[in-house]
Amino acid sequence: MVRCWWLAGLLVACAAAESPLRWEPRCRQQLRHLQDGARIAARLPPRLEGRWVSTGCEVRPGPEFLTRSYLFYANRLFKAYQFYYWDPSCHDPSYSLVIKGKLRLRQASWITRGATEADYHLHKVGIVFHSQKAMQEVASWINQTSGEGCRGFLPPGRTWAPGALYELLSAKTERDCTAALGFAMHELSLVRVEQHYQPLLQPQQSGSRLVEELYLGDIHTEWVERLHYRPTGYQRPMQSAVHHVHPCPACGIIYRADEHHPPILPVRAQLPMQLSGSWVSTHCEVRPAVLFLTRYFIFHSNNHTWEGYYYHYSDPLCQQPTFTIYASGHYTQGIPSSKVRGGTELAFKVTRALVTPMDQVTVMMLNSSEPGSCGLTSSWSAGVEQDITPTNGCLALGIKLPHTEYELFKTEQDTKDRSLLYIGERPTDGSSPDSPDKRPTSYQAPLIQCAGASEEFSNYVSLKYLGKKDASGDEALKPLPVAFLLFIALLFLGWD
Repeated sequence: MVRCWWLAGLLVACAAAESPLRWEPRCRQQLRHLQDGARIAARLPPRLEGRWVSTGCEVRPGPEFLTRSYLFYANRLFKAYQFYYWDPSCHDPSYSLVIKGKLRLRQASWITRGATEADYHLHKVGIVFHSQKAMQEVASWINQTSGEGCRGFLPPGRTWAPGALYELLSAKTERDCTAALGFAMHELSLVRVEQHYQPLLQPQQSGSRLVEELYLGDIHTEWVERLHYRPTGYQRPMQSAVHHVHPCPACGIIYRADEHHPPILPVRAQLPMQLSGSWVSTHCEVRPAVLFLTRYFIFHSNNHTWEGYYYHYSDPLCQQPTFTIYASGHYTQGIPSSKVRGGTELAFKVTRALVTPMDQVTVMMLNSSEPGSCGLTSSWSAGVEQDITPTNGCLALGIKLPHTEYELFKTEQDTKDRSLLYIGERPTDGSSPDSPDKRPTSYQAPLIQCAGASEEFSNYVSLKYLGKKDASGDEALKPLPVAFLLFIALLFLGWD
């Protein structure tokens, strides 16, 4: 027993020291990490020169499975590849598009903070088919839906010729047969480049490596709207072919590809849907209509209940909070999606919600809302949480209670074997997926698992910053009490 008294002394010393011992759950640590805006720098105006590639198989509304490789030249010209596939692993290619044009950066966006607006002009768009099936399918779309200039784009009996390039769009001849594919490059009208540093992974190495990410405008969730939609959010970022995360097996495969040799990514094993535990955002997220937020979810599989925390901000680094929403309810047993391969369909019932305004603008908005439509009338104040369940939600924030949402989920593992959760993309028009026909066909940015089922933290207070503010103005964590430290020491003494 004597040899364990050193532990008690050490713990007491730590408790009495000027720099108190601190502890926090991994989920809360991740949320705190996201608020460290010093880790991310945005280049304004963005520098685009060089090649940018997808970091994996992407899913667009439809669904469409694709990878991208975009090359921007110093003279503002660009050459972009979009590779489309039959499967969610991007292993079985269907066709490839090669897109050439010119891009001109304009001013900082007045709508989406941190973004730069741009104009683009397409010179040529060509298509290469990778199978007879793909050729027949695309030819059928074009022949049925395009104008007179595109009818007969490919005769029905045409035999597939591997490697043949067919012209879909030409600025010189003013021919454009791309609409039948739902093709548009409006993503180039909204641009943001971020830089951060990734710690070196090898134990014997120190320092970090530069990572550059290119965010381009989002794709409308409604097929009929995508040809006219001007983005206000982003899609999954591409990364610099030179400065990308490590490891990134897909980056090299996509970098070396062209329209005749599409990237063929490894088949991903479909993981069983294991929702139990806690999941948190990996970065500050942006949604259309200029919503910046981070998300935190807890799923309890034993009774199929869930809790969600939505932290909203007014800036693209998620440093200036506006309001927080806590919601809870229950969910159904998932079934494999018949529309989106690899996805799981669930229904979520939202039965309770609480709102905490974090700035005076939100307080004023809530206090001026119609009586009985959002909590107690004229009772809102900054930092004070209020239950909006008795008023059946909050009209000013677009929250209706109770309500059901029809969702699409998917789980994966990243290159570091961490579990990722993809939740269906929200409708671009800001509505809710409140009917089966509005169920998503694509995904939001992934959440990372920060705690397993045995580590769940369901106490809302655990995610609030406790204690006094530190020298930088941030909330500091309270030190662990001396009595608690002594209690741990006595446990160790008793075990000996």
